[in-house]
Amino acid sequence: MPAQRRIDLVLESVKRLQRIGADANLLNLLQKQHPADLAQIFGELTERDRRDAFALLVERYGRLAMEAISELEPEDGAAMLGDRSAEEVAPLLQELPSDDAAALIEQLPDEVSAQVLDLLERREAGDVQNLLEYAEQTAGRIMNPHVFALSEDLTVGEAIAALQTSRDVEMVFYVYVVDVRRHLVGVVSLRRLLLVSTETPLKRIMTTDIMSARVDTDQEEVARVVASYNLLAMPVVDEEHKLVGIITVDDVIDVIKDEATEDIYRLAGMAGDKHVSTPAKEALRKRLPWLGVNLATAVMAAAVVALFQETISQVVALAVFMPVVAGMGGNAATQTLTVTVRGIALGELTWGNSRKALVKEMLIGLGNGLVLGLLAAGIAWAMQGDPFLGMILGLAMVLNMLVAAMAGTLIPIVLRALNVDPALASSVFITTLTDVFGFLSFLGLATVFLSYLR
Repeated sequence: MPAQRRIDLVLESVKRLQRIGADANLLNLLQKQHPADLAQIFGELTERDRRDAFALLVERYGRLAMEAISELEPEDGAAMLGDRSAEEVAPLLQELPSDDAAALIEQLPDEVSAQVLDLLERREAGDVQNLLEYAEQTAGRIMNPHVFALSEDLTVGEAIAALQTSRDVEMVFYVYVVDVRRHLVGVVSLRRLLLVSTETPLKRIMTTDIMSARVDTDQEEVARVVASYNLLAMPVVDEEHKLVGIITVDDVIDVIKDEATEDIYRLAGMAGDKHVSTPAKEALRKRLPWLGVNLATAVMAAAVVALFQETISQVVALAVFMPVVAGMGGNAATQTLTVTVRGIALGELTWGNSRKALVKEMLIGLGNGLVLGLLAAGIAWAMQGDPFLGMILGLAMVLNMLVAAMAGTLIPIVLRALNVDPALASSVFITTLTDVFGFLSFLGLATVFLSYLR
């Protein structure tokens, strides 16, 4: 049975069991589910039913319940803990790794999070507090501080023995080797560890060329490196190159998902409004400013049109085809912008190869403009019976689509160089440019050839 179909069936069963008050059967059903499936099920329930189901599960299976809400967005997971006191929340958070606990604590009200940190066990509280001190969306914030590492002075046999007795072996993909000051000096794969003599010193078989991230490295850069080099984990070091944590591939998958979602919403001018459950007031507050910016750009385009009122009054047919020029330019720019922003995000597009990318997109824009401009010219000629109108429309489309290709490539690159998120700001500039230039080229050409138009 497909996974989604199975989850849908479980969800229906959960709703039915809640309606009839069959708590024992409901608990038995919930405890059999994977945390990721439980998270999806919780997300589909009403707020009241979600809280009831979570409360029932957490009484008997606290670890499973917390693992489930850790699969949700941190703000959603924290909301499920919102009606609980700090005394109740603290022991529950101890069921989670420090990085997941930190993500949830950050979303709790300030007074509650402070109390929770005071109530956590000394080691756990210290780990969580340390993670919260790092900037958001950095390697330090998302790392797990419980990383398995061994001294370079150990032998392979001693390393295997330490590995067998360690409590921190759940997410061990590599054995990291450190010196007496805990500086990261090497890494050994588990496969190599098992294939050499037990008397071999670790320093003889370790790889010293290590892919690592500093605590202040952007999480998106970490994800790019892990994906590029097919790593299962990446060690995190501080300013002194001391090993302080590890980022595993499951953390990277979450980063990729979050960053992709963030870029999509930013391209639409909806940064921060990520969920259908976002309150209407909050969604309005986040969307309205960008719509206001778009209004300002639309007024600029209208001002350009106003310059040619006399031309339009003499050839009313121009008004019919104005949206064609602007719309096609905007769509072409969006295509180019999408490719460019993706290239920047993945590290594929840099200043070094930007010229090549620009030339390619300009050729594509020119080709699209010639083909679609010719088609539009024929349509305008057929509709209005005026070949000069068709010629003007076709030429304006060629020019605007060429400009759209240039803008869609250069604007995000320049914004990136200025440390401005291209996904957030590019669309505003590009929409303005294609609309303004589209109207300017179309109506300007019409004014020049006004005497030839009917």
